Amino acid sequence: MVKINENYLKLKAGYLFPEIARRVNAFIAENPDAPIIKLGIGDVTEPLPAACREAMTVAVKDMGDRQTFKGYGPEQGYGWLREKIAAHDFQSRGCDIEASEIFVSDGAKCDTGNILDIFGKDNTIAVTDPVYPVYVDTNVMAGHTGDADDDGKYGGLTYIPITADNDFVAQIPTEKVDLIYLCFPNNPTGAIATKDQLKAWVDYANANGSIIFFDAAYEAFITDDNLPHSIYEIEGAKTCAIEFRSFSKNAGFTGTRCALTVVPKALKVTTSNGEEVQLWTLWNRRQSTKFNGVSYIVQRGAEAVYSEAGQAQIKELIDFYLENAAIICKELKAVGFDVYGGVNAPYVWVKTPDGLTSWDFFDKLLINCNVVGTPGSGFGAAGEGYFRISAFNSRDNVHEAMKRITTAFK
Repeated sequence: MVKINENYLKLKAGYLFPEIARRVNAFIAENPDAPIIKLGIGDVTEPLPAACREAMTVAVKDMGDRQTFKGYGPEQGYGWLREKIAAHDFQSRGCDIEASEIFVSDGAKCDTGNILDIFGKDNTIAVTDPVYPVYVDTNVMAGHTGDADDDGKYGGLTYIPITADNDFVAQIPTEKVDLIYLCFPNNPTGAIATKDQLKAWVDYANANGSIIFFDAAYEAFITDDNLPHSIYEIEGAKTCAIEFRSFSKNAGFTGTRCALTVVPKALKVTTSNGEEVQLWTLWNRRQSTKFNGVSYIVQRGAEAVYSEAGQAQIKELIDFYLENAAIICKELKAVGFDVYGGVNAPYVWVKTPDGLTSWDFFDKLLINCNVVGTPGSGFGAAGEGYFRISAFNSRDNVHEAMKRITTAFK
């Protein structure tokens, strides 16, 4: 008799974004002419930067000549891209990260799930609440949790609330945990972390032999010079942290797929028999076995992000989406909403009005305003009563969506 991975049966009815799509599609089926504006999923809308498109066009031509054709590339990524990432994203900020410690991949979402391959099932795990659902669901799938309770919290996980009540600051656990997921700028709340706050986490991790999974997918949206872009700006992080980054939101690669994971060679753990093991070696083996690398064409496009033209074009994109966020914050505050995030981050976190649940507010916006956002409860129990609005859309759509919402809630 065939056995299945029954951990999948512990997952809640549907992953958040497919459930949103189901509700939206059902509404459209009944209202085919409804002018829907989607400010829910964090998908970009603006075209790829010209520098990236031009580099990819050249790379396509390379593939048409036997002398420049590329087949399988290095599973870890081409050296010329890894070197630029190391120099620009880390070394320029004082982070002692080598190109060989950078692994190019097809998505930070993939890597935050795949990283569990090199860790055992008996680790204690901490996540913020609300949380990017992938962190929780991939641990459920891997058998690292118990069942979910009535609030959707899984046994075996330590939940760290980040809400308005604690100024969206992730508090250090009082107990020891082994694996810690941190995402700053935060998805979904838009909260940020200061150097002092990250230093407290790094000190905790080093003191307890813990590993921090630091998701920095939105670091490009940080405009405050006093805020860290990388956890490796914090002394001691190389011995306790793995960092995930993406080209999706800064360079519009959501459909093109390119990201990176940093695993410092100084990061080591001890096995059950007392042997010290380098995590870099395990992740390198995992990638070499299960992954054939990102395409040459895409990596050339990613390399162009670091050109002079690419940097200017990336800044324009970031500024565009941050202005969208500023518009959303301003308009919603003007009609009395409690609004958080939207500064140094592309997400606006809104307290639902009139005691509405997150999903009730979702339905109200969909039906009355034809605007789609993301229910906060889909990110965890502490997200109930909140709602995420994404700044990733055209300026016209943002203005129109705010006009509809503010008119409905005046």
